[in-house]
Amino acid sequence: MAEESGNAPAKLTRAERKAEKKAETKAKRLEANKKPRLFPANKKGMHIMPFLNFLKFFLIPLHFIFYPYKLHGNKKTGKDSCIFVGNHYSMFDVIYPARTTREGIHYICKKSVLEAPVLWKWGVRIGAIGAARDGSDVRTVMEAVRILKAGEKVCMFPEGTRNRREDDEFLPFHGGASLLAIKTKSPVIPFVICNRPRIFRITHVVFGEPVEFTQYYEEKVSAEEYAQADEFLRNRMYELRAQFRASRKKGKKA
Repeated sequence: MAEESGNAPAKLTRAERKAEKKAETKAKRLEANKKPRLFPANKKGMHIMPFLNFLKFFLIPLHFIFYPYKLHGNKKTGKDSCIFVGNHYSMFDVIYPARTTREGIHYICKKSVLEAPVLWKWGVRIGAIGAARDGSDVRTVMEAVRILKAGEKVCMFPEGTRNRREDDEFLPFHGGASLLAIKTKSPVIPFVICNRPRIFRITHVVFGEPVEFTQYYEEKVSAEEYAQADEFLRNRMYELRAQFRASRKKGKKA
């Protein structure tokens, strides 16, 4: 008996197959980035990210050829959790905190970055944390807290996006750094990129001493107090840059 044509599945067009594959890939990316992986401490108590070390080995020397830089201040970060907080000019700004530690760093970045081809796989392998553009994603905060409580490091750029307009003023900060610091009792390491990176010109990056909000550790902190703590970090970054520029002027006059 001939098979009834009505029972045969309808064939998808080329465009429909392409759209279906694209949807599956996007779903796979989203699922992979829901819960950033942890990197358990080794025998020396260090949280090592092999793939990040691989990227550092190749990208840092290459980047330095075209965009040389010099680090100043607190250039070495020890073990245990901490939160790097800095201003943001370029996608390569992630290199500066990476140079201060042999351990891995979980970078907080826009969700769109972790949905991009290739980059999403890199993000998964280094435990990157996807965040909403406006910084309102509760899941992002929960994942960052989980990572910090595990003794690992997090880096965030509170401007939320690259500053393409101003050289002297930061973009408005999104809150969150102080909340993470207080909830996990982790120090914040502020750093400031003192001049916009330009090809073949030295970029100066200053790292400050760790900031700890110990006065809030055993308190019920209000939204206003969190905002004040975030503002303190912002002002501290301005201070670091002003102190560096003043020292440079003084050195030229001497």
